[in-house]
Amino acid sequence: MSRVAVSRLLGSLSKKKSSINTRPFCSNVSANPPKEPIISSQSLLNDQSAVPPPSESAEKKKSWNFLKFGIVGALAGAAGTAAYATYAYSLEEVEHKTASLRDSANYTVGDDASAFEKIQARIYSTAMTVPAKAVELYMDIRRSIEEQVRGFTEPSSEKLLPDLHPLEQHVFTLVLDLNETLIYSDWKRDRGWRTFKRPGVDAFLEHLAQFYEIVVYSDQLNMYVDPIIERLDQKGCIRYRLSRAGTRYINGKHYRDLAKLNRDPSHVLYVSGHALESSLQPENCVPIKPWKLEADDTALLDLIPFLEYVARHRPADIRPVLASYQGRDIATEFIERSKEHQRKMQEQKQQGRLRWR
Repeated sequence: MSRVAVSRLLGSLSKKKSSINTRPFCSNVSANPPKEPIISSQSLLNDQSAVPPPSESAEKKKSWNFLKFGIVGALAGAAGTAAYATYAYSLEEVEHKTASLRDSANYTVGDDASAFEKIQARIYSTAMTVPAKAVELYMDIRRSIEEQVRGFTEPSSEKLLPDLHPLEQHVFTLVLDLNETLIYSDWKRDRGWRTFKRPGVDAFLEHLAQFYEIVVYSDQLNMYVDPIIERLDQKGCIRYRLSRAGTRYINGKHYRDLAKLNRDPSHVLYVSGHALESSLQPENCVPIKPWKLEADDTALLDLIPFLEYVARHRPADIRPVLASYQGRDIATEFIERSKEHQRKMQEQKQQGRLRWR
């Protein structure tokens, strides 16, 4: 082909190309789109397999959780140990068993000891300070709690009654229960609480006040006892009154502790409808039938001869006398024994008369 033909062909092709580039069109696609960076496949694999290293805050949080669980475990162990010691041992026993532990906090060696021994003793004393202080704190807390509890469970005083007058040292003390012994309190919905006097209670108190120091010992609150005694004892036969504050609280029940009366136990009698169940000294008890509004009740009047006999004859110790009536009704048994004694005395008199004849 000639050069002229080739040049003409190239010229026509260039014209067509320029016409294509300058042709307008209505497409929204940009003629020059932005170029995206080319990412190799190797870099993609590296990004997927890479794991970020743990942060410093996560390490601190893990350490704090470990410390927190350790503290909780130590406190739980200490609480369990304290609970077992409180259940199994008294405060005096704990003090005796931990004496060596508490002394170890002050462990020292002599001046002639070596430097190493002094350092070792110092380290040992420092290490034992925390357990020793913990034991001392436990004992202080327990002592405080027991003192508070003792205020509710123990009688309010070691001497519930004042000292007996020197001229009355021979006088016996007659302790009387209140409810179902001298009175009976009854509650009904239509009228509320009402208190009734036992038949013969006025004569009982008035007669025996000549021979005894009479004390009313109740397990009720003084706000209940005092108004009743004031209405019951118009003549002042009752010398002292004791309420719940003077009782001993054991296993959910209030007991009369006659040992706290500041009186000779051999000269104390306790009369109650629940004597054996409400007193810590059964050897001083004079049980009678509980009164529950029976109109024909004569238990108090029936007991007067026995109590008068005791007051007049003044046995050295009343407890063996009461033991001889154990299991029997004292008032009835005393009448029978009195009749038997009179019969024997009558027989002796008759035998004496026969001898003189």
